[in-house]
Amino acid sequence: APVGLAALVGYIVANLFDPTAMGIGTLYVSRITGRDLVMASAVGLFAAAVGIALMRGVAFCETLLNRISLPPFVRPALGGLVVGSLALITPQILSSGHGALRLASVVERPLRDVAVLLLLKALASVLSLGTGFRGGLFFSSLLMGALAGHVFADALSALLPARLALDPHIYAIIGMGALSVCVIGGPLTMTFIALETTGDLWLTTAVLIAVIVSAQVTRETFGYSFATWRFHLRGETIRSAADVGWLRDLTVRRMMRPDVRTVPAHTTIARFRMVFPPGSATHVVALNEEKEYAGIVQVAEAHAPELDDSRALREILRYGNTTLLPTMIVNEAVAIFDKVEAEALAVVQSPERRRVIGLLSEAHALRRYAEELELRRKELIGE
Repeated sequence: APVGLAALVGYIVANLFDPTAMGIGTLYVSRITGRDLVMASAVGLFAAAVGIALMRGVAFCETLLNRISLPPFVRPALGGLVVGSLALITPQILSSGHGALRLASVVERPLRDVAVLLLLKALASVLSLGTGFRGGLFFSSLLMGALAGHVFADALSALLPARLALDPHIYAIIGMGALSVCVIGGPLTMTFIALETTGDLWLTTAVLIAVIVSAQVTRETFGYSFATWRFHLRGETIRSAADVGWLRDLTVRRMMRPDVRTVPAHTTIARFRMVFPPGSATHVVALNEEKEYAGIVQVAEAHAPELDDSRALREILRYGNTTLLPTMIVNEAVAIFDKVEAEALAVVQSPERRRVIGLLSEAHALRRYAEELELRRKELIGE
C-alpha cells in the first residue's frame, strides 16, 4: 500500500507539471486477434531464450577476463574499445534504449537491419557489463525486446501467406515486455508500460501472456532474472518478493542446540549403553583424543542387540566428514541434510578447528524456516 500510494502521488504530481514527462507516446497498432494471443506465448519463449543468452553471455565474458588475468583497470578500456568499434557499424547500439518507448522508427526498418542491430546491441550490452561498466539492462532490454519482437514478426511473416502476416508494431511491444521481464523481472510493470504505450487492453492482454511465459521459462531454466542473479553474485539472498533479506539472518548458530551431549570415540559400546540408555537421547556427538568432532552416534543403533558391546564407538560413527558451520544459512543446512540423508548434524567452530559448539536436526531447521516464513507472511498482509 505505501509503495502504491507513493507511485500514484508521484504520477499525479509529474502529470500536473508536464503531461508528457514519462516520454511514452501512444502508438497505432492493428486490431488484436485470437491468433495474436496464441502467438504471444511463442514470443515469450523466444524472448526468454534471448534473455538467458544475454545473462549467460555476461557471465562468460567475466569468466573469460578472469581466466586471462586481465587487470581490472584495463577491462573497461578494452570494453570501450570493442563497443566503440561496433558503433562504427551502427551508432544506434550506443543508445540506452529509451527510444524503445517510441517504436515508430524501429518497426519501419527492414528485417536484416533490425536483426543486425539486435545482435550488435546484445553484444555491446554483454561487453559493457562483462568488462566492468556500471549500470544495468532495463532500458536496453526494452530496446532489444522491441527489436526481438520485430524480428520474430517479420521472420514468421516471411513464411506465411500475405493475408496471415503479423503486424510488427504489435510484436515489437509484446517482445519489449517479454524480454524485459526475463532480464529485469516485474511482469506487472512491463504489462502496465504496454498499457501506457498503447492504451489497448487487448494488446495488454497479449503482453501479459508473453511476460508470464517468459518469466516462468526463465525461472525454470535459469533460476532468476538478471537483476536477482546479480544480487546473488553480490551475496544478497533474494528469492521472491516475500523472501528478501531475512533468510540471511536465519543462520545455523541461531537454530542449533548448544547443549550437546558428547562421548569419547574410544568408549566401548557396553559403556555407552550404560551412560545413554534408550530414550535418554537420540544423537550423541563423539569426540576424538583432541576433543574435536569425530562423528555422531545414533543411540538406537548403539543398542542394537546384534552389536558386539566390546567394540569401540568409533566403529559405528556416522557423518564423520560432514558438519555444519555456524555461519551457514538455513537453505544451505537443509541442502546438506538432503545430500547425506542425516536427521541431525554437529555444528563445528570452523573447517580447520572442528570443536563442536552445537547440534542441529533437520526437523528443527525446517520448522524454524516455516515459522519465519509464516511470520513474514503475516507482516506482509498486516495480520
